[in-house]
Amino acid sequence: MGVDGGESGRGGKRRARRRWRWVLELAVILAVVVGIQAYRQRDTASGMAPPLTGRLLSGQRVSLAALHGRPVLVHFWATWCPVCRLEQGSIAAIARDHAVLTVAFQDGSAERVRAYMRREGLNYPVLADPDGVLASRYGVRAVPTSFIVGPRGRIRFVEVGYTSEAGLRLRLWLAARLPHGDDADTMHRHDHSAVGAGIRGGRTGGG
Repeated sequence: MGVDGGESGRGGKRRARRRWRWVLELAVILAVVVGIQAYRQRDTASGMAPPLTGRLLSGQRVSLAALHGRPVLVHFWATWCPVCRLEQGSIAAIARDHAVLTVAFQDGSAERVRAYMRREGLNYPVLADPDGVLASRYGVRAVPTSFIVGPRGRIRFVEVGYTSEAGLRLRLWLAARLPHGDDADTMHRHDHSAVGAGIRGGRTGGG
């Protein structure tokens, strides 16, 4: 009986050590992930959304400022980005009942992007950004990157990488209800690197 009790005690200690080791390893992994997220998002815009104006693929002039009064999804994407393709159905659905302004990042000419939209059966608003000028204003280094802008033009959420339609809709809903004061500027940033997020810019080819 005494031997069995001693072995049971040693077994319990080993299990406890294993549990603590797992906790420590998880803490280290979380710390690394948080550090990577902070590094990848270090330059993304915050506070008031930078100006965003131009001519859509349809030829219509558009301005982010003209959309103030309601939350807006500002979505940076590229035709050569496979993760962006996974999201495009969600963006199209959201654009049917929310204000959406998308930016085709380093995708070549507007005609090239227009041809892609026709081929994919997409019709949401798109600004062509062949040289990455608009993306640089927002500190976008990788796509897809989505900004949820509140009714008064303040960036409320930043999402880097794949985000579900439900997730984007929830953030738009929250952005409409967050306090408007500067002291209540609760911007949230997420980097979904685990699902193929954050494809770097610097490419204008693809298809």
